[in-house]
Order: sequence, then C-alpha cells, then structure tokens
Amino acid sequence: MHGCGAYITHNKAFNSLRNLYIIAVTVAVTGCLGYVGDINNACDLLSNKRSWYKGLDKAGQQWNVPKYTILAFIHQESRFNARARPPRKRLFGLIPTFRPSSAYGYPQALDTTWRNYRDATKNRFADRDDFGDAADFIGWYIHGTRSKLNIPVENVSHHYLAYHEGVGGYASGTYMNKKWLVAVAEKVQNRSASYAAQLQTCEKELSHRRWLIF
Repeated sequence: MHGCGAYITHNKAFNSLRNLYIIAVTVAVTGCLGYVGDINNACDLLSNKRSWYKGLDKAGQQWNVPKYTILAFIHQESRFNARARPPRKRLFGLIPTFRPSSAYGYPQALDTTWRNYRDATKNRFADRDDFGDAADFIGWYIHGTRSKLNIPVENVSHHYLAYHEGVGGYASGTYMNKKWLVAVAEKVQNRSASYAAQLQTCEKELSHRRWLIF
C-alpha cells in the first residue's frame, strides 16, 4: 500500500506540473498572438504580425497605394487598436454620455462610409476590426480621393486631410481653418516617410515570409 500511495502522489504531482505547463504555454502563446510590437517601427510591427503585411501588400497592389502610407493612416487613426472608438462625451466632466461619431476599428471609418465601401467593392462581409479589410478600405479611399481631387499619391498629408474631412469638405477647404488638423496631417506624412525608410531594410524578408498566418 505504501508503494502504491507513493505512485499516486507522484502521479498527482506530475499531472499538476503538466497542467501548470499547459497553462503557461497557453498564456505565452496568447500573449505572443496579441503582441503588436513597436508601432513606430514598421519592421518590428510587421514581423510580429505577418498577416498584416499580406493584407497591406494586397491592398497596395489593388489600389496602387504604398503600403507605408496605409500603415501611417492606421497608426494615426487607431494606433493599431482593432476596436478603437472615439471617447464618450462627459456630462459635467464626469458622466459618460454619447460618442461624437460612429467611427470604429483600425481605420476609424464611419458607419455610412464603411457601407459605401462594402457596396462599392462588393466586399459585403468586410469588418473594420479586421486589419486586411481596414487596409483595403484605406487604399480604396485614397484611390478615390486621388481620382476625384487629383491629389498625387505621394502627397500624403493632403490625402489624410481628405480622409478626415471627406471629399466635399476637402474640396471646399474646411481644413484651412483647422490648424490642429493640418499639423496632424503633416505628422501622417512624416510617419509615412519613416515607415517607407524602415521597410526598405526589411521588406525583402517580410515578402518571403508573408505566408505565415501571424
């Protein structure tokens, strides 16, 4: 009986250690899958999210818009937070009330604009919290503003102004009285240039390994 009891105790200890190991591995894998990387470094960001590179590459080719420009827009709009929303207004500075707009997801696209995109592209199941769909949406939008407003693709700041104000708002110059917005658009332009320089050092590797799912 003593030997059998020792075996059972050992077996329980082994099972406990095994369970702890499984939990630890699960937590580690989950953490890795959720880890975005340095959002200011395109190489680090896309090395941790290989499927994002694939989505950017597909959108870039589809709409003839540079990957680094799409990436810069997402950085500004949501900081790569899939479920980003505008903060709620607060009554008396304390009580949360309504949100100022329906903007949501990686591209912070409004409900109506997103519906227009899905209708125009026949991509009925596109989601704003899906990175590939968000990248395609931004590529589609820039393609549209380039066609309608004759903004050169390399003029990232003005494409961002049109993205923020809408085609009609940009055409009527609504951004001209918004110094803060012009400053943000310049930041997006600079971010795009920074991402472009970074991608020159790692895009070959990313391209070769884009088949990975994460």
